[in-house]
Amino acid sequence: MRVRLGAALLLIIVAAAALNYFRPIPAVTAAAKLPATEVVPGTAPALPWPSQGAAAVAVSGLGFVASSGNEKTLPAASVTKVMTALVVLEDKPLKKDENGPAITLTDADMQAYQADLADKQSVVRVEAGEQLSELQVLQGMLIPSANNLAETIARWDAGSIQAFVDKMNARAAALKLTHTKFADPAGASAASVSTPTDLLNLGMVAMQNPVFDQIVAMEQVNLPLAGTVPNVNGVLGKDGIIGIKTGSGFDSGANFLFAANASIDNHTIVVYGCVMGPPTLDLAFNSARALIGAMSAALHVRRVISRNQSVGTYTTPWGAQTDLISADDVDLAEWPGMVLRQRLDANQIVIDKPLPSSTVEGHEHLLLGDYALDVPLVTADPMYPPGRFWRLTRVSF
Repeated sequence: MRVRLGAALLLIIVAAAALNYFRPIPAVTAAAKLPATEVVPGTAPALPWPSQGAAAVAVSGLGFVASSGNEKTLPAASVTKVMTALVVLEDKPLKKDENGPAITLTDADMQAYQADLADKQSVVRVEAGEQLSELQVLQGMLIPSANNLAETIARWDAGSIQAFVDKMNARAAALKLTHTKFADPAGASAASVSTPTDLLNLGMVAMQNPVFDQIVAMEQVNLPLAGTVPNVNGVLGKDGIIGIKTGSGFDSGANFLFAANASIDNHTIVVYGCVMGPPTLDLAFNSARALIGAMSAALHVRRVISRNQSVGTYTTPWGAQTDLISADDVDLAEWPGMVLRQRLDANQIVIDKPLPSSTVEGHEHLLLGDYALDVPLVTADPMYPPGRFWRLTRVSF
């Protein structure tokens, strides 16, 4: 009897061990090693906002940083042409250094030139029948700020001024420029209005277009009838300024939407800003230069993750372990007081066969301001499936 009981017990143990052996290997989840949030060291500085008017500033990657807090809707004036150029370049794209299709100027273009000239607006001389490339029209519109060429390219793009203005407002809505409304392609109408923050966001998008970027950085342009005409941006090249657009001509004051290269900790960072409302363009220029200097002093670039740094760990129930390490160095421009958010997004893995080192198994998601980045993560060491003994003797997984 005892022999039978012993044999039965042995069979039960063997059956249980066999069942245990063939149970699925449990999935393994990586444990994060970096904090979920981290405040950028330092205190955000008091920026030198214009004494008259309003302003807003941003940084490439980070996006919007701060505003003077007294923004109100004002005529955008010739800064309107930034949206005109963006719409045209999205509708009729150009490659860098490409002239694009020829535009034959019509009687309507000549009449617009004569009317704008009589109204003492900013114009470039044209003649009916003259041919200008798309690039030349954009250059004439943005560099000497020709209102008549803004009208020309609007008619060429959309068939009519109103149809083009509708496109401008649709693009503004898509960009969530909630305080912006365009009434014309040149900014000659006081009904084309915006705020520093809206124009700042528009400028950052426009500067991502390499052709727009190239045009607004030009000191002058040569046009067939007008000859050599200078850029109305009188501070181009000073304090790192690489564009973007001026605007004036209304009782509300002058506007300056700008971008400037700043050397921060051996990295080139683009500082963006918009000043609206100072009485003169020179005061708007001075305000922009003061803001660039103050922001450059406050910005820093820090290596937040180093290549091969461990940011997570896989640990199996049978004792195997590997770190998840960054495949790249990550340097971020930082503004004091901002919050860096980090999240480990790693695969849940089943080690049912050897897992080699350097296998991509997820990423570390970083968010700072408007800057978002997924850093690839790879396994530091190989991992192997559990041995027979563990599979036979495991208790519960």
